[in-house]
Amino acid sequence: MYQQTIQTLIQHLNTTPSGLTSEEAEIRLNKYGLNELLEKKKTPVWLLFVMQFKDFMILILILAAVLSGVMGDNTDTIIILAIVLLNAIVGFVQEYRAEKTMEALKKMNITNTNVLRNAQPLIISSTTLVPGDVVLIEAGNVVPADIRLLSHSI
Repeated sequence: MYQQTIQTLIQHLNTTPSGLTSEEAEIRLNKYGLNELLEKKKTPVWLLFVMQFKDFMILILILAAVLSGVMGDNTDTIIILAIVLLNAIVGFVQEYRAEKTMEALKKMNITNTNVLRNAQPLIISSTTLVPGDVVLIEAGNVVPADIRLLSHSI
């Protein structure tokens, strides 16, 4: 679409240089969904914990604990299993906190955007942008989506 003329693009998106109507924007929002990146499915907390045991070295330590237990050395077995469990808890806590931090950053990253709706400037959440919206950009604004620049002034 970046190679099309502005007129062709406006016709293709069924919009106007003065923006969409509120009703049309609502219809497009229902059709196309929110302007946000799709996330992968969240890993359940229990699986996040279980995944701490999949590392090769952890599996070797568990095998060593089992062999130590079979040979009758319960002290070594308990120590090795305690280390493995402590490692799993620390890894789980770190991954869980990192996941929560990423969620918080994503929520903080949502910006407001100036658009033309009903031929009037309106500030909306960037997540509610739809194809055909006319975005008003000023110096210092974050570009909220893939857009085609209609005009500019220096």
